[in-house]
Amino acid sequence: MITTVELPDTFNAASILIDAHVSEGRGDKIAIYYLDQEITYAKMAEMVNRTGNAFKTLGVEMENRVLLLLLDCPEFVYSFFGAIKLAAVPIPVNTLLTPKDYEYIFNDSRAKVLVISAELLPQVEKIKDNLKYLKQVIVVGDKKVDYRSFDDFIADASPVLNTAETSKDDVAFWLYSSGSTGSPKGTVHLHHDMICCADLYARNILNIGPDDINFSVAKLFFAYGLGNGSYFAFRVGASTVLYPGRPLAEDIFQVVQKYRPTLFYGVPTAYNNMLQLKDAEKIYDFSSVRLCTSAGEALPATLYHQWMQRFNVEILDGIGSTEMLHIYISNRAGEVKPGSSGFMVPGYEAKAVDEDGRELPQGEIGTLHVKGDSAAAYYWNRHEKTKQTMLGEWLNTGDKYFQDEGGCWWSVGRSDDMLKVGGIWVSPIEVENTLIEHPAVLEAAVVGAPDDEGLIKTLAYVVLKQGYQPDESLAKELQSFVKNKIAPYKYPRWIKFLDELPKTATGKIQRFRLRIS
Repeated sequence: MITTVELPDTFNAASILIDAHVSEGRGDKIAIYYLDQEITYAKMAEMVNRTGNAFKTLGVEMENRVLLLLLDCPEFVYSFFGAIKLAAVPIPVNTLLTPKDYEYIFNDSRAKVLVISAELLPQVEKIKDNLKYLKQVIVVGDKKVDYRSFDDFIADASPVLNTAETSKDDVAFWLYSSGSTGSPKGTVHLHHDMICCADLYARNILNIGPDDINFSVAKLFFAYGLGNGSYFAFRVGASTVLYPGRPLAEDIFQVVQKYRPTLFYGVPTAYNNMLQLKDAEKIYDFSSVRLCTSAGEALPATLYHQWMQRFNVEILDGIGSTEMLHIYISNRAGEVKPGSSGFMVPGYEAKAVDEDGRELPQGEIGTLHVKGDSAAAYYWNRHEKTKQTMLGEWLNTGDKYFQDEGGCWWSVGRSDDMLKVGGIWVSPIEVENTLIEHPAVLEAAVVGAPDDEGLIKTLAYVVLKQGYQPDESLAKELQSFVKNKIAPYKYPRWIKFLDELPKTATGKIQRFRLRIS
């Protein structure tokens, strides 16, 4: 097991993740599968260099920010690592935001250069006059737009690029938080962070090796997806499948069948949607996958058991965050405890603390604090929020957890999602997981709402499966179902039916949008 990652003080992430494969004789190995393309490590390294040199022609220098508003594609990889090799700072951005969100991120980051997929350009066109700092736009996928195309941008660029002299603690990239609890924050990561996550999680927990092929439902702009879809593979000389489309269940199965990945990275929503496809395990060949992972929010035990019954491939659920870059608590192959987040990833530490920051004994619910070398340095332009979250070596995750006697960690919700009903803590996740055990329920989200006396009680928003109709009778049936499954005081006092739940692009339920003020 790897517990510490030793790196030289002078270090650039692109040297290990991109260049080393060519210098060590792996240039002919496939790095990226994309649509009908097979891109070798040698070709990827060349394109990273061309892109970095092209950025230099725009005046991009050390520490300058470059926004990447890209669907999953090779140009994402070229731009991301091309900027890093220059010691510039790429910022992958959520591709499913609104123009108002983009205006905030563009102006907050002060990036002068944007690399964007042609499909997303209309979103930015709507706000271009409000962007204070943006000066150059490079478009991927369409040469007929009014901006410079990516192909033309790199056409005359040299395939040789000297690596900038950076330290392992230089800023490498930013990621904006997903916004599940409010407005996004620019989270600043350093050059050593990706190597730490690849070695401590992907090598230790997934036993990733050069023969693996990765496919991630979570997209590259998401911290979870960035590791799954790029640097995990590039750390060990493995391959990755990049898919630009929406993660619809049928399409996911088709991608798996075409490229035969060995490691599949999902989120609870994706697994749920895939399970809704009747006879999918008979229609599609999923046999290449040796392990699945899940993150983003807790994977209900019910979904795990349903998945195992139909596909017989373990899902290793875990918890990570944008701030820690990837997963730091995870289940292990052959040792899965369904419904739990598992055990500490080697190299990380965690503790549950009370409201005064005192560590709690096993079995008691507290706020999860974690430490490890992949932790972000700070939030950009958020001094107070940085102080509240990054407590010396420890990071306040804002998640409520407890550790059982065996050392396994169990999620009971977010600090701002936990409810006190009658003076007793109620986990919205527990109620939600119980609701989705009912055959009529596809998804559920539970929040607190005041009753006539102003006391907080549980309110459940429910999305039904096809073939079920919302009515008073079904609402009462669901309430009784919960009462008979878990402690009666936890049952939802009200049930409201919705066509869909509000979520982030990465599938997290945005409970704050459902709360009644």
